[in-house]
Amino acid sequence: MKMRMKTIDAYGITHIEPVPDGTEEVFRAGETVKGNAVCLIHYPDGEVFWPVPKKTGTFSEKPVFLDERIYLLNVDFQSGQIRIFRFDCGSHKADLFKELPISAVKSCYNLRLHSSPLSLTRQGEEGVFEIIWPERVSFALEPHESFFLRDGENLYFSKWYETGEGPDYRYWEETVIRDFKGNLLETLPGDIRIMPNGELWYLK
Repeated sequence: MKMRMKTIDAYGITHIEPVPDGTEEVFRAGETVKGNAVCLIHYPDGEVFWPVPKKTGTFSEKPVFLDERIYLLNVDFQSGQIRIFRFDCGSHKADLFKELPISAVKSCYNLRLHSSPLSLTRQGEEGVFEIIWPERVSFALEPHESFFLRDGENLYFSKWYETGEGPDYRYWEETVIRDFKGNLLETLPGDIRIMPNGELWYLK
């Protein structure tokens, strides 16, 4: 049986990803940030939505889904604002949910939205993890740690190791759980994956 093909006009966007449960330096150097826009395509009908219009001098990050809404991070370098937009999956309307000054962050490098609860985080190149909003949290990380999940007041980081060379080469990962002060709560051998239904799968 031949598969059915649906054609969707996404105005030149040819790669999409499901919404899962270095730009600033160029702008400061005096070059124009052309901007990007997040396109949402509703499944299964293929209807296209543009919650945040494309604008020169802005940059949008990958959205997150929480409580039947999609939250989108947008940085407007020209106005000096960090904005979080909220797209209602029922009404298909978007509104401005939260606005912060860019001065609230040292830089916009690795600025991300996470859930849950909804949080604006940053993991800078200087090896410091920060929650920018709704709380203010900041602490240094050990080498090779990367934040990937907030579950209430537990912060989850993946950490990788490698030793040896050639036939003696070994690579492995751990999951490190920290509190808001950076204190180590638990270390789990292996990895944790967030499944589409929000469940956590621990792979050990």
